[in-house]
Amino acid sequence: MYFIGYDIGSSSVKACLLDGQTGKTVASATSPDTELPILALQAGWAEQDPHTWWEHLVKATAIILKDFKHKEQISAIGISYQMHGLVAVNKEGKPLRNSIIWCDSRAVSIGNHALEEMGKNFCLHHYLNSPGNFTASKLKWVKENEPKIYEQIHKIMLPGDYIAYLLSGKIQTTITGLSEGILWDFAQETIATDLLKHYGIDSSLIPEITDNFKVQATLQESVAHLLGLPLGIPITYRAGDQPNNAFSLQVLHPGEIAATAGTSGVVYGVNKQTNYDPQSRVNNFAHVNHKANDKRIGILLCVNGTGIANSWMRRLASRKELLSYPELNEMASQSEIGAKGIRIYPFGNGAERMLSNQDSGARMEGLQFNIHTINDLLSELWYRNHESDGHECKCSKGRKRKHVFESYFLRSLCKYYRCKCRIIRYRWRTRSCTCCRFGIGAF
Repeated sequence: MYFIGYDIGSSSVKACLLDGQTGKTVASATSPDTELPILALQAGWAEQDPHTWWEHLVKATAIILKDFKHKEQISAIGISYQMHGLVAVNKEGKPLRNSIIWCDSRAVSIGNHALEEMGKNFCLHHYLNSPGNFTASKLKWVKENEPKIYEQIHKIMLPGDYIAYLLSGKIQTTITGLSEGILWDFAQETIATDLLKHYGIDSSLIPEITDNFKVQATLQESVAHLLGLPLGIPITYRAGDQPNNAFSLQVLHPGEIAATAGTSGVVYGVNKQTNYDPQSRVNNFAHVNHKANDKRIGILLCVNGTGIANSWMRRLASRKELLSYPELNEMASQSEIGAKGIRIYPFGNGAERMLSNQDSGARMEGLQFNIHTINDLLSELWYRNHESDGHECKCSKGRKRKHVFESYFLRSLCKYYRCKCRIIRYRWRTRSCTCCRFGIGAF
């Protein structure tokens, strides 16, 4: 029994083939080799062509299946994806425009206006968040600014829903997905019809709802032929990257917390009550195991500019060829603790929810041209981002300053909360593979 997992990120598309008996990775791939472009037609905007996600999924799939001899034993497919993105398709299922992705800030004022007109108490009670800069507000922006495109919309989807649609031909979404777009009403446990009415959006644009864990759809014939897979493999799991990361780290129950990073950095905890941050700096979405009669709310604190800031620093520090992250770690380790007083605040990737949807830009303080080197900048940024390679937390196991992330962050975190931390060593490659097993009861 084998499983395929896809991760549709804003930096790359990743594919993994997992042995269900041993839990070991058979093969994995990332496409493209460099990072996917994010189109910024104006300051604060961020778009991607949905076709590029599919293009690189096809490439990554070819790599993981190249030498695999047991395709008939592949039992399920799981999908994780960048959250909050808007994919709008016509009746033929073709995207009508680029996807407005998670870190795009153009709809901030729309969400703020809805919060004011509908009432803060109403929005927080029903949606647990301000309408903010999420998917519903992005759709309203399209309606206001691109009416000809809006008139052609048949359905809207999140990035993972769109990939599942291309695989299966079936347009679906989940309660978890709807909640991350502020399209779910927790007070009524139904689609957020009041917000849609306020925005003048027809609720028929919302896809059919399916569970996170079940046989949601199956691989269609044309795609099976394209990917070199058997017909009818079930898609049994989908979730946004942050609830997926938390689930992969066994964060399912109230009081459990995970800290992960990719393009952004996130602290994600689980609550059993539908309460909220009055200022919406911390967001609340349905976790993958949320039920109307057994609530599980994912509480998410996000910093947009973590991995992307690392990538920016990587390009800055490199000359002819890009340095590897281990090489950058070694450079950062040459700086003294405290990076000689320099401070970097990596708020440089759109409006930050933790700053009440303000786009403050990144900041650097204390820079002294005759003192600081690129090593100091790397050390400070690595510390601020709490992430050594943009993808996963590594346990240093006593290796002094080998990974600057652990030597600073874990020590500070444990001291601040007066607790013990358990380091789970895992890789992004296995996340959606591991989760899709639950959809067919193979756990």
